[in-house]
Amino acid sequence: MAVQAYKSTKKYETFSYLPQMTPDQVRRQIAYAISQGWNPAVEHTEKGTTARVNFWYMWKLPMFGEQSIDTVLAEIEACHREFPDHMVRFVAYDNYAQSQGMAFVVYR
Repeated sequence: MAVQAYKSTKKYETFSYLPQMTPDQVRRQIAYAISQGWNPAVEHTEKGTTARVNFWYMWKLPMFGEQSIDTVLAEIEACHREFPDHMVRFVAYDNYAQSQGMAFVVYR
């Protein structure tokens, strides 16, 4: 059997190939990122952009050293309220690898 291309709507990150995460699953992913010592951040962009031409705008600065999952979730919600028609994603920056340790779209 030949490998087939995945045919679906636009995909923005690894988790977008899975069903939409529940609030508890989002919370657990943020908890994991914080437990790894990664710095949380929130980004947003207009819907309808493609991966090749889109730009994610940073919502405030990264939350360096933040340990509270509720604080991170509050910032995600604040960004979504401010930009209700935008996609909103959570990003976790890994200081050691100097890259993103994790990123996923919370609001599509």
